[in-house]
Amino acid sequence: MLFKAWHLAGLADGSITVAFRRWAKPRVRVGSRLTTQIGVVEVDTVEIVPRITAPDARRAGYPSVAALEADLNFCQPGETYRVELHLAGPDPRIELRDRVPAPDELAAVLDRLDRLDRASARGPWTLAVLETIAERPGVRAPDLAAWFGRQTLPFKTDVRKLKALGLTESLPIGYRISPRGAAVLDALTE
Repeated sequence: MLFKAWHLAGLADGSITVAFRRWAKPRVRVGSRLTTQIGVVEVDTVEIVPRITAPDARRAGYPSVAALEADLNFCQPGETYRVELHLAGPDPRIELRDRVPAPDELAAVLDRLDRLDRASARGPWTLAVLETIAERPGVRAPDLAAWFGRQTLPFKTDVRKLKALGLTESLPIGYRISPRGAAVLDALTE
């Protein structure tokens, strides 16, 4: 479930507590935890609604039902789902990326990177991507993807795998290696 920047800002300050989506089937469940730029957002309820009310439109951050429905018209067809959510806590990756791993933790991260490399149809990629991000902080994802001869979206998916391990950090444009990522990179290149 993706959110626009203004929606995340409203979730962060508590002014937005509900979202609407059109789905053929639900894409989140009650209790789902979504890691976002503002922290972890938890899903409280998911229900099909026959119509959107004015109070719910305001709780979703829209001035009117018509404005919300105009946004939904760009989505895929399906049922209209009302999803109640709340900010459940900080992004755990922030603390993780600033923490240099202890030896046993480092071994676990290196093992995870090895599994990512072995599972890839393209072959090993984690070291090359970490090195490239370290050498080119702030470079746009499409430019980095082109450097590897890859399409942008699959490349970004791979970078998100590294980010989940606390090894990279997203910038307004591009990425940079985290302190944790630098320690892992050092271990990989020793």
